[in-house]
Amino acid sequence: MASNLETPPPDHPTFLLSYPSPGVLVVTINRPKQMNSLPSAAHWEAQSLFTWYDHEPSLLVAIITGSGLKTFCSGQDLIEQNQFKINPPPMQMRRHPPAGFCGISRRTGKKPIIAAVNGFALGGGMEIVLNCDMTVASPTSSFSLPEVNVGLYAAAGGLPRLVHTLGMPLASEIALTGRRLTATEALSFHLINRVSSSPESLLDETIDLAKKIAAQSPDAVIVTRAGLREAWETASVENATKRVSERYDKGIFEGENVEIGLKAFKDKSKPVWKASKL
Repeated sequence: MASNLETPPPDHPTFLLSYPSPGVLVVTINRPKQMNSLPSAAHWEAQSLFTWYDHEPSLLVAIITGSGLKTFCSGQDLIEQNQFKINPPPMQMRRHPPAGFCGISRRTGKKPIIAAVNGFALGGGMEIVLNCDMTVASPTSSFSLPEVNVGLYAAAGGLPRLVHTLGMPLASEIALTGRRLTATEALSFHLINRVSSSPESLLDETIDLAKKIAAQSPDAVIVTRAGLREAWETASVENATKRVSERYDKGIFEGENVEIGLKAFKDKSKPVWKASKL
């Protein structure tokens, strides 16, 4: 655990946590023998983890990735789902939490998450990607919503997000046929931000991107992300602008970080930011 954390993370048996740089959290799905598929309990575990991240003052940006080089996340643990037909668990454990698959696919949240896609992003794995703020992908990665192949549908928020990001024709082809996109195709369709130089350099390149965010004012990152999210979720530019202004203007303009940033600009010095109180 990073020594500068003010609060300890919740239990995370499905995930490995690391802190490669100040302000940066790496969350690794650690089920390589199950192709990093997630059992039902892991979604609630992840929601608690990312809620903690949003409120931990020392952290500003998170990265989600999978263990190994082959699979980012292959979706729901279908073997577990078959077992549920024999021994049904409590209904809550059969449902995703409010924040969705892996606590991300329907997450609103306060701070950004970057996906470092190290291999297959299938089903719920792709739904994670669709709601992350940025994505860096290994050249060997691929993306698919194959639910139609097993009689299901992408129920964790992926379908509307896919339409918002790619448009109806391409989203329909991907979702209705189970088409798998290569990393190069995903980049050309603006589904991801960039492709790493190699599979081995993926995490380092993603951390470099995260460092650029972590170097900014924590207040400005939170408010800017909120503005982007509001624009994505609403059809009205003015309504989105108004909601963010009403929610954050007082806090950001009366906060310490705006004074720190303006003074550093005047003095041509590097700002030393304070943890956000927003």
